[in-house]
Amino acid sequence: MGSAVFKFCCCCCCAGDNDDDDDNEKQPLVGSPDPLEYFNREVQKRRDEETNLWSEPGDPSHSERDDDRVLYSLLQARNKTRMGSTGYRRLSVDIEAMRDTRREVREKWKTILENLGFMAEADSLLTVSAGASLDRMRNAAAARSLLHTLHTETSVFSSREPPPERYLFILDRLLYLDIAEDFLTKARRFYPPRDDSEEDEPLGAINLPLLLARVEAMNGCPDDDSGGSLEKS
Repeated sequence: MGSAVFKFCCCCCCAGDNDDDDDNEKQPLVGSPDPLEYFNREVQKRRDEETNLWSEPGDPSHSERDDDRVLYSLLQARNKTRMGSTGYRRLSVDIEAMRDTRREVREKWKTILENLGFMAEADSLLTVSAGASLDRMRNAAAARSLLHTLHTETSVFSSREPPPERYLFILDRLLYLDIAEDFLTKARRFYPPRDDSEEDEPLGAINLPLLLARVEAMNGCPDDDSGGSLEKS
């Protein structure tokens, strides 16, 4: 299995600790790094992070799922709003609230992978680009079955909505590395299922239907200093 992990992480993953090592080797011994190279790297990092926020990687419109459509609409509305205005700040709060929810799920996956010994490879294994294709998956049926099991038998995802399809691609990788069952075992232990009555909404939780209705009403007529926060009140 070790050779499979090495092959996968070298050839299939988009990021990893090796990149950090390479960057360190490129640093000059005297003086500061090239500012242009630094800013280009930061821009690419931000672009990659935003690309990986979408639930459905194969959806170029980013609007198949309600949460994707809301986030995309919020980003578009903020782009049309004057930076620094009250409306811009309120939109930013709602955007970050949605992103925090997705980051929380990702952190659960990262915790399990690191516990399985993939400290250096966890970020790479969890990276999915918007160009991911179901046609290129090696074990699509098995990955979908595992995703359903994780959704119904653990609290890795919220029970109130279907799990993001992006995790199909991650499970496909874990199947290829022959660690999917170990991952499922750890997920059951670390994040056991909760009853709906026990799954309290976190502070500042988002009411997705309300968000969607307000975003659709707001589309086409952004106002710099209006447009209330879309967080659940």
